[in-house]
Amino acid sequence: MRRALWFALLVNGAMFGVEILAGLQAASLSLWADAIDFLGDTLSYAMTLAVLGAGLAARLRVARIKALMMGGLGVAVLAQALWRLGAGAVPDAPVMGAVGLAALLANLGVAWVLYRYREGDANLQSVWLCSRNDAIGNLAVLAAAAGVFGTGTAWPDLLVSALMAGLGLQAAVAVWRRTAQEQAQEPSHAH
Repeated sequence: MRRALWFALLVNGAMFGVEILAGLQAASLSLWADAIDFLGDTLSYAMTLAVLGAGLAARLRVARIKALMMGGLGVAVLAQALWRLGAGAVPDAPVMGAVGLAALLANLGVAWVLYRYREGDANLQSVWLCSRNDAIGNLAVLAAAAGVFGTGTAWPDLLVSALMAGLGLQAAVAVWRRTAQEQAQEPSHAH
């Protein structure tokens, strides 16, 4: 498990750097949202590594922090999408497409490595959900790039950003609920 998490951490950290620069260059909110998600995932993997083998109380605390991070990132992206509604800047579709494809390949590799841990405790579930959401988000970025290219407007980019934010919020709620279930199942160990 530790090796898989280190792999995921390194891939996500590298892709954060690539996407934040590409998102800024291409003026793409969906790339920016995906870059922020890569950063959140990098931090999530680091926290999971830190509590691997720790007691239930520590693992639940970290899972709750990760749920709050995923939810916070989702809210930040939604706010940015609403703020950009009035802006007429059209993102660079070819850059969006190329970087979205690279990110998809990176996330499919991470998801493949982490697939076996998808039914684990709240921390392991959050790791899997991050990877799954990332691959879905990358497909959405590719769709946004095609939409921006086809329409010549920023609407597809903004729509995909809002959908990605919704995925982050949904994952945050799922992880938070899982922590509550785990705490309820073992109350004597969680205090």
